Amino acid sequence: MENKKQSSRKEISELENPYFDLQAEMGFTKHLGGLKATRELIELCHINEDKYVLDVGCGVGMTACYIAKKYGCRVVGVDIHEEMISRSTERAKREGVEGRVEFQVADAQNLLFEDALFDAVISESATAFPEDKREAISEYVRVTKQGGYIGLNESTWIKTLPPTEVVEYLFRSAGGVEPETSEGWKELLEGSGLSDIVVKTYNFPLLGQFVSDIRMVGFTGIFKACGRLLSLYFKNSTYRKAIKEMAKGARGTPKNLLEYYGYGIYVGRK
Repeated sequence: MENKKQSSRKEISELENPYFDLQAEMGFTKHLGGLKATRELIELCHINEDKYVLDVGCGVGMTACYIAKKYGCRVVGVDIHEEMISRSTERAKREGVEGRVEFQVADAQNLLFEDALFDAVISESATAFPEDKREAISEYVRVTKQGGYIGLNESTWIKTLPPTEVVEYLFRSAGGVEPETSEGWKELLEGSGLSDIVVKTYNFPLLGQFVSDIRMVGFTGIFKACGRLLSLYFKNSTYRKAIKEMAKGARGTPKNLLEYYGYGIYVGRK
């Protein structure tokens, strides 16, 4: 029944963004650094049971539900993709945290919340996608209380002047991502009026990423996500085409990609 539902969700000629559409259908989104990076971000943003937290670009709700369950605080997750929000709501019910976390569709560059509402705003592997990163971060700051924290876990050029083929490959294969250098992310936070800026950069953890993903969702979660992917491949021609194109693109991965590409934790205080 579930497979039939999945295969019939999008019978259209082209997907809006295969990178995100596939993740939504699989019920699995990830960010660089995995659970380790999430925990570091939570600590630096001083999140505890008394805080009200906004997760921008929440994907299928993994981090939002983790925070609600682990720390017992209230969390709102927003994402521009409706299917991500549907998956997030399902996850909250499945994990028994629907009373502490809610999800809604929203654009990072135009958050429909009142000023100074949240104690902390976090975003993981999401702020590198909006057309206007500066506007998005300004929105994060606007909806954060005075003294609150804004924290990003974002794609980062750990070595400057990446070759054109590396830049183009990531943009094409990762849904239109446009990383910044660590200095670029820092300047965006400072330009939005934040202080006490913390910057930590890391190389891409190839093996560690896989291990961290397993810790976040468990072997069962990984198995189910792979099962959904296979179901889409065999039962939906639109997704089969998208999967083939993405696999083809992956075979052209630049050999020097990891020399330039990593992630960073960036936190500032309002």
